[in-house]
Amino acid sequence: MSGKISIEVVYALPHEQTLFKVSVPEGATAVEAIELCGILGKHPEIDLNTNKLGIFGKLTKADSVLRDKDRIEIYRPLIADPKEVRRKRVEEGKLMKKSSGEI
Repeated sequence: MSGKISIEVVYALPHEQTLFKVSVPEGATAVEAIELCGILGKHPEIDLNTNKLGIFGKLTKADSVLRDKDRIEIYRPLIADPKEVRRKRVEEGKLMKKSSGEI
């Protein structure tokens, strides 16, 4: 065995997705792979102390040991709380129904 594994690191913005494919040493953690791949140079707004990380859509810790072919995802903070947005849509829908019934 070569002692290396192949992984991907992805970060998505609203209109751009960055993907790095790199080989890292076996036993590397998620944060080590992120630092090795160079994505922090391209996206200095990434803060590994605040941005959450995932592997194939499941939240993971920065010190999680990677396996061959893992895809590390760096998540951006939410701009709006999804529950609050949905609640507002429901309220707007109720108002629309009330106002459309009266002519």
